[in-house]
Order: sequence, then C-alpha cells, then structure tokens
Amino acid sequence: MKIGIVGLGLIGGSFARAFREAGHSVFAFDTNAESMRQAREDGTVTAPLTDDIIPECDLILVCVYPEAAMAFMTEKAPLFGKKPVVMDSCGTKRAIVGHGMALAKEYGFTYAGGHPMAGTEFSGYAYSRSTLFKNAPMAVVLPEDGDEKLLAHIESLLAPVAFGSIKVTTAEDHDAVIAFTSQLPHVISSAYVKSPVAPMHAGLSAGSYKDMSRVARSSPEMWAQLFLEDSDNLAKEIDCMIEHLKEYRDAVLAGDREELIRLYREGREIKININ
Repeated sequence: MKIGIVGLGLIGGSFARAFREAGHSVFAFDTNAESMRQAREDGTVTAPLTDDIIPECDLILVCVYPEAAMAFMTEKAPLFGKKPVVMDSCGTKRAIVGHGMALAKEYGFTYAGGHPMAGTEFSGYAYSRSTLFKNAPMAVVLPEDGDEKLLAHIESLLAPVAFGSIKVTTAEDHDAVIAFTSQLPHVISSAYVKSPVAPMHAGLSAGSYKDMSRVARSSPEMWAQLFLEDSDNLAKEIDCMIEHLKEYRDAVLAGDREELIRLYREGREIKININ
C-alpha cells in the first residue's frame, strides 16, 4: 500500500514506522524539516507526500492539531480523488468531523474521523515507535452513508498497525467521553503538580505519584486547543470533579471517618463495576 502521513510527531511518526515496518511505502509531509530529515534517514519515509502522490495513496492520515488538520484538508480536498481514505487523528471530533464530512461531500472523496487511543507524555518524532498502537483501541467516525463495507475497508487499511479494536462512534459521543477519559486527567495532573509540596517528593513517592503526575509533561499547546474545542464537555467534568473533591475535603475537615470510608468505598465499587 501507499500510505500518506501528514505530521511526523508522536502519532504520525508511530503510524509511519508501523506501516513501513509492515513493508508499505510511506509518503510524509511535515513543516519540521528535522523530523522529515530523521524519517528519511532512518528509512521510515519513502519520499515526501507531494500533490502528485496524494491521489495515488490508499490511506492518508492527517496527524496534526485540529486547526492545522482542517487547513490541510481544505487545501488538498480538490486533489484527494476517489482512491484514498482520508482520516484525521485529532483528539476531539465534532469540529474536525463536521469540516471533513462537508469537504468530502463537496469534492467526492472518502473521509472518516479517527482517534487512536494511545500516546505518551512525550511528543515529537524522536519518541515515536512502531508498536505504539499495538492492541490499543481506535475510535472511528464514519460518514452518514458509511456501511459495513467501508468499515471493513478501513479495518483492512489499518491492519498493519495492529490496533486491538476498532470502535465506531459518533463525534458527539466521542467528545463527551473523551473529556472524562483523556482531557480531565490532563487537567488534574497539571493541577496536582502545582502543590508547594511537589518539589519535596523525591524519596517519598512511588507509583501513585508517578501515575498522577505523568501526563503533566504533555504539550501545553496541543492540550489547550483540545480543551477549548471540547470546552462544554470538559467544563462539566471539572465541575463534577470539584463537587466530589469537596465531599472528601468536608469529611476530612470534620474528622468524619465513617463518611470517608463511605466515599472511598463508593468510588472503589464504581471502579470494580465499570471494569
């Protein structure tokens, strides 16, 4: 297959490595000349993704921030043609899917929204790896006229990446859930390390600290854009978190051991039942 990759950061670079490792030709575009140089030198990228290559690709993955993804698709929409499936990999879906679907209808190409459920606290091509998505879920938003045949085609195109599952969802459902599963943890992690006690953690911290603080290292620019694109859902999740934190705070200040047990048991049971 011929695979087009737009953006060679952690996500795009990992897609590129996985497809190349599986024996496919990878054509890429990135405004970062150093990322392109590295990807060419290590053999991951076959050649630049030029306008003449775009309509020959089987799959084009747009792996940049939402605003940049929409700009790229707008510019290249007349070039895509009938062959490629064009997918973004943005962390929010309502804005990008609405934009992509409108372009696809106007210009007659196939577009589907995508969001690989994998990542690390690091960014950039240097941290990408071919196994990043192995056994991870992949969220897919199909067009309104999408059917089992299109889904099967997308699954076939993504097979070399070795996702553990493909979950079909709507843009609205995706954004409502992702505010809880992804955005809220990043907000909490960033707020957590702002404690004046944080610099004193060495020698007095273990797994809990590492788990809570890990994603505080993530890209501020990327997460700020995602927070704002999903602001309604994220604000609801923050309000919910504040409400429950107040319950724990009030019980602690009141010295109410039984209430603390109740609150903690409640959360424990919810976690067990969810799993």
